[in-house]
Amino acid sequence: RRSSDLVLCSSSVLSILSGHFAAVGHCVCLFMRRISTIYRQIPSSSYSKLLSRRFMNTKTLDTLTFDNSALRVLPVDQSKEKRPRQVRGAIFSRVAPTPVTNPRIVALSEKALELLDLSADQVRQDPKAPLYLSGNELMPGSDPAAHCYCGHQFGVFAGQLGDGRAITLGEIVNSRNERWELQLKGSGLTPYSRSADGRAVLRSSIREFLCSEAMFSLGIPTTRAGSLITSDSTAIRDPLYNGNVINEPCALVLRIAPTFMRFGSFEIFKPMDETSGRGGPSVGLEEPLLSQLLDYVIETHYPHIWTQSSGSEQRVNRYTQFYKEVVERTAKLVADWQCVGFCHGVLNTDNLSVLGVTIDYGPFGFLEAYDPNYICNHSDDSGRYSYVNQPKACRFDLEKLAEALKPVLPLSVSVPELNRFDDQFKAHYYSKMKQKLGLVRSKCEEDDRILVDSFLETMQLTGGDFTNCFRSLNQVSILPSGSSTEASEDLIKEVSRSLAGQCIPPSRFAKQIDSHVPPAQLERMFMFAQQQPTLLPMLGISLDFLETEKKRQEAAKEMRKISARDKYLKDRELWTTWLQRYVTALQKRCEDIDGDSLAEVNQKRIEMMNQVNPKFILRNYMAEKAIQLATKGDYSEVERLLSLLNDPFSERMDLAAHQYDALPPDWADQICVSCSS
Repeated sequence: RRSSDLVLCSSSVLSILSGHFAAVGHCVCLFMRRISTIYRQIPSSSYSKLLSRRFMNTKTLDTLTFDNSALRVLPVDQSKEKRPRQVRGAIFSRVAPTPVTNPRIVALSEKALELLDLSADQVRQDPKAPLYLSGNELMPGSDPAAHCYCGHQFGVFAGQLGDGRAITLGEIVNSRNERWELQLKGSGLTPYSRSADGRAVLRSSIREFLCSEAMFSLGIPTTRAGSLITSDSTAIRDPLYNGNVINEPCALVLRIAPTFMRFGSFEIFKPMDETSGRGGPSVGLEEPLLSQLLDYVIETHYPHIWTQSSGSEQRVNRYTQFYKEVVERTAKLVADWQCVGFCHGVLNTDNLSVLGVTIDYGPFGFLEAYDPNYICNHSDDSGRYSYVNQPKACRFDLEKLAEALKPVLPLSVSVPELNRFDDQFKAHYYSKMKQKLGLVRSKCEEDDRILVDSFLETMQLTGGDFTNCFRSLNQVSILPSGSSTEASEDLIKEVSRSLAGQCIPPSRFAKQIDSHVPPAQLERMFMFAQQQPTLLPMLGISLDFLETEKKRQEAAKEMRKISARDKYLKDRELWTTWLQRYVTALQKRCEDIDGDSLAEVNQKRIEMMNQVNPKFILRNYMAEKAIQLATKGDYSEVERLLSLLNDPFSERMDLAAHQYDALPPDWADQICVSCSS
């Protein structure tokens, strides 16, 4: 405005100021007109991207910086045929994703997409996003390929496996100079699809998408999931391998990791296995291909090892350090799994990463009522990959990795590193468990371990919920020295009531502890073991397993005789006994401090416990509810669970009405998951 348009004050000072304001206002008007002219000359979508890149340091799907180093350095299959075949002398096969019909976004992970300098809001608004994230169109710079690898499946060498339904779109380098491989799971046929269709379905894809992000938020090394896409294309599946086939919608998950190389990547050179009669597709080509593959992985993903020993004369030392670190990372990874009650379900050599991160989310599950023999995979009849057997399974896979590296790394060098696995696992496991129990000011490691083991034993005897029982321990404060017996008893009484409330009733407990093998079948297996004892191990079944299943049947039979009231009282008694030991142990650790110092120790202790004991995990029934709604086109529960699982340690009062921290409903016992997806 001009000064004459303003209401002039009688004060001369105000008149001068108003003149200044008029001049500034005139400049602002000219500036805004200029900006408006520029804005009208730029398409709105481009303008949005321009502002995003300028102020948010984000990219778009069509401006990602691809740098596909693996395909440049490692041998690539010359044939582009998608038909199932043996691929010899190659680490990758170039293959394009197979389009799906009408792809659309189910959910996006903001945190995962940030690894790629992408904004979830921006991706959601991009009309080409469903096409890029389904593989229907390739992003500029993408060079899709499938990886060739082998594997020991359930302890038996299966020969060539490879990416049968996952295709790597390429590697991108973000603004922090981090390298991330992008992989689409469910993207169609590859030379490694064998007799399958190369697809993943919405059911399993929802589970993988949510669990990938949940594990990250729990602080466990994992591959990430950036997006979940569904479509009108369908695939025929038999979810429980019982002959009841159904049509399910095809879906795709954008998986993100520094690399998807696995133990089985090095097994492609394995000679014919005496048990299975199968060999790797590149047997006889290990020199120089095995060294070439190893050197690429080390230089790219273990640069600290490469820097110290890059010369040819340092080769054995380089490979030793690599194997040593893989052993250590794997030991820590499985310890992390055990500490949150995660059960992977399919710990074959083709499902363990060379980086020590969780990969390939299939028939996984989290412990609910604590049972160390919990089997999450409906297909795992022998319990090979049960919760308690996970460390043993990982050690077996590390042994097979050592055998695969034998042409360039003698077993005399690698086996001593492997033998450190058990100690490394136990050290990390008990260190984490001490935090979960809030065992501050430790005076005796052995006493700590006994307290941890007795807590788990009490959970097992009572059918206590693994997650909720650990979380309940934050109710226990360290009492000052000299506190009355009554104060201690009141504390124990209150917490024992809380813990007993996290234990399942006898009817459900009996189902949980019962054998997974029908009684008649178990009897036949015992007879077979007596008649043909040498054949039993070849079927992947041990006599110890049969004995364990027999004991489970007997325990379940006894549990069915107990009333709910009697079990509750017995559970209170068991928890009271353990809490007395626990409270006494805590007091002894802090008997030399009192007053404000003790209050500070208590506060820090509870804060520590709440940072390692999640309030929320991805329970099977929660995923199942999201799946059922999603199949009807309602994706709200997927979004709600993603938000919840992104913050698993906090008290989410906004979601309290949904009772995601409550014991699972009765119908949850009927949920079965298998390798079929």
